[in-house]
Amino acid sequence: MQLQRRSFLIGAGGAAASGLLSATAVRADDAPEASSDVVGFLGENQAGVYRPASQQQSACFAAFKVLSRDTAELKALLQKLTVKATILGGGHGAGDALPSSELSGVDGAPPVNSGVMGEDIAAANFTLTLGLAASLFDSPVFGLAAKKPKGLTDMKVFPKDQIEEEWTGGDLILQLCADSTDMVHYALRDIMKATRGQLQLQWKINGFHNRPRPDGAPRNLFGYKDGIVNPAQDEQLVWIRGGSGQPSWAEGGTFMVVRIIRMLVEFWDRVGLGEQDNMIGRHRASGAPLGKSKETDTPDYASDPHGETVPLNAHIRLANPRTQETSGSRMLRRGYNYELGVDLNGNMQAGLIFTSFQQNIQEQFEATQTRLANEPMTDYIEPFGGGYFFVVPGVQKDGGFLGEGLFA
Repeated sequence: MQLQRRSFLIGAGGAAASGLLSATAVRADDAPEASSDVVGFLGENQAGVYRPASQQQSACFAAFKVLSRDTAELKALLQKLTVKATILGGGHGAGDALPSSELSGVDGAPPVNSGVMGEDIAAANFTLTLGLAASLFDSPVFGLAAKKPKGLTDMKVFPKDQIEEEWTGGDLILQLCADSTDMVHYALRDIMKATRGQLQLQWKINGFHNRPRPDGAPRNLFGYKDGIVNPAQDEQLVWIRGGSGQPSWAEGGTFMVVRIIRMLVEFWDRVGLGEQDNMIGRHRASGAPLGKSKETDTPDYASDPHGETVPLNAHIRLANPRTQETSGSRMLRRGYNYELGVDLNGNMQAGLIFTSFQQNIQEQFEATQTRLANEPMTDYIEPFGGGYFFVVPGVQKDGGFLGEGLFA
């Protein structure tokens, strides 16, 4: 049987997605009753930002070029990705891995499932978080310039960044998270198979997160606890709300910054612990601010104006000075560690996939990064990739799809 493969995949995929979107998805508030390892899909906001509260142990950040030729094809793509998010997130049998099964019955068709997870695919707290880059809105192919969120630009390059082009770009990003590494791998392959001819992978990086430990927040590869201080969901620093000046379709969404940072771990390991603590502003063992005993203790900068306890150029003090003027620049951080083997000089390629979510990239991430521009730790890190994206609002009812407001 001869097929025009690309047109068949797009046409059949759109039809499959439209039909499956009418199926019932798991709501965020239904997830605990449905299954202990299922994160609800439906909601005002996408999962993978504040849900689940304890971020999953494994992640993949995959940026793609969108190959859709017009608005209708883009809509079909987003519908298909929504179907994939609900199926993968709900747990399923291998034979239910739609819409990849659109080729079933075709002579010589590949199996609908990679087999990586066997025949019973547990959800493992899987979440798919979808973000769109400025390039998608700027493309004349889709005519979405009027829908572009204000402040969505190409990623800013700071003075000490070492940007590598192969680690930037992409019209669309998928943040795939789960509590098992093989589930993340399985999900990416399943999605790429279903979207062949519609998405082209530009770059990807896998991350890991240590299991919950009794000593509190997880640690980065410098050995320090990371993500101790994050804004609560009700602080209105993350989600786009009405009256923000953003397009109405964007309400319930958020801006996402992905910044891939090489950490010179071997160089860092030759530095004394006292100097490390002063650069970070925390005691490595406890995670507490210098001069305090618990990681959750609040540093008292007002009583330390000259930096005798917490140095004035310490990371935590520059990142969050705890002043009224800088309180609005806080952001939700949800990063992952990574390892990429060794470089040409035999040095370890390891670091942090810094990920933040905020209402305003310029007033939050960029303002914070500007304060950090000359911190001592810049001698031990090399940001080299990533991008800016807009995480579209969540799907609130059966039959809806991610990015639906773009086509209203």
